[in-house]
Amino acid sequence: QAQLVESGGGLVQAGGSLRLSCAASGRTFNNYDMGWFRQAPGKEREFVAGISWSGTMIAYADFVKGRFTISRDNAKNTVYLTMNSLQPEDTAVYFCAAKDGNLSYDPARYDAWGQGTQVTVSS
Repeated sequence: QAQLVESGGGLVQAGGSLRLSCAASGRTFNNYDMGWFRQAPGKEREFVAGISWSGTMIAYADFVKGRFTISRDNAKNTVYLTMNSLQPEDTAVYFCAAKDGNLSYDPARYDAWGQGTQVTVSS
């Protein structure tokens, strides 16, 4: 099973940008589809973006389309989430996750999770 470590979170003003990274170790990284999820206080964990093992299939939640970009570098065992035009409602803990098989919006289908990184957007 993959071990995942997120980084890159922080405090940013509305309209600002951040790039999150998720470094993987353990099983071969390029066998996994990867997803980014987020969870705000009192809310359920929700899908943000996902990318297939090859990078050829990418999906985004409607609320981030045009603002966030997911990418991966299999040579570095890392997946990224570039977040632009951040808004206070984007404030949450962001998690990366790995799964075998088809890309999914359902967090229950993911096999491994990182510890999360806090993103706070001030107005």
